[in-house]
Amino acid sequence: MIAVVPLLICLFGIGECPNGDLGRLKPGLVTDNIHSWVGQTAARDNYREPSNYPLTDDERQLRDLAYPLIEPPFDRARFFSIVNEYGVSNLFTGWPHYDRLAYAKNLMVTPYRSATARYSQLDTDIRNDVVRISPFFMTARRVLDMDDKRAKSLGYVDVNVSEHANAVARNAENILIVEWVQQSLLDRAEAYRAALERLVIATPAPMAVETERTLTLLRMRIAESQIAVGRAPGSGVVPVGARPLITK
Repeated sequence: MIAVVPLLICLFGIGECPNGDLGRLKPGLVTDNIHSWVGQTAARDNYREPSNYPLTDDERQLRDLAYPLIEPPFDRARFFSIVNEYGVSNLFTGWPHYDRLAYAKNLMVTPYRSATARYSQLDTDIRNDVVRISPFFMTARRVLDMDDKRAKSLGYVDVNVSEHANAVARNAENILIVEWVQQSLLDRAEAYRAALERLVIATPAPMAVETERTLTLLRMRIAESQIAVGRAPGSGVVPVGARPLITK
């Protein structure tokens, strides 16, 4: 059973919840395997059985770093975000479905004191993703390298059917997580662009130029970091277009 005590404390207001600085969960709400469901969900949504093997430190970190890159950015600091962290909600089933207009809709309907503040929120969300990309893919490369060694070892180690199945399943989980994040990043970049386009039309402001530069940086980081692990379902989506939105 998922650890429900921190959820109950949070949802019923016994203490402050849910996030600390920069949208991170407060230490008291975190368990070691809080994001283990990420791999399990990726497996089941692709009609595979999850592995029963325990997670390595890098595999655990892979899931921890994947989560903020698949979570909708506008959910990060809300009171119910702890439920999403533990995978209790159904928000992450059926991947890689992604509503690319949801971010823009949330940004436009959320009250802000000025148009500049709305641009600032968009710019901050994009920059947060830029910062998260490198740590995730550094970990992903380590995990996939060890998975390659595990796969080769299966040809030399005498294991039973269950052990073999769990090893193969864990390798598949890890690949699917990487594919999920890569698809999510492409979708997020399109979502941010859709939001910027709507802001330019609704409330033109000088900060639009700076926000587009940040979006261009995100797209560059995504292109630089891609790992060739196969095509994720729905990966026929064309990456964000190269045409400039803002003309100086």
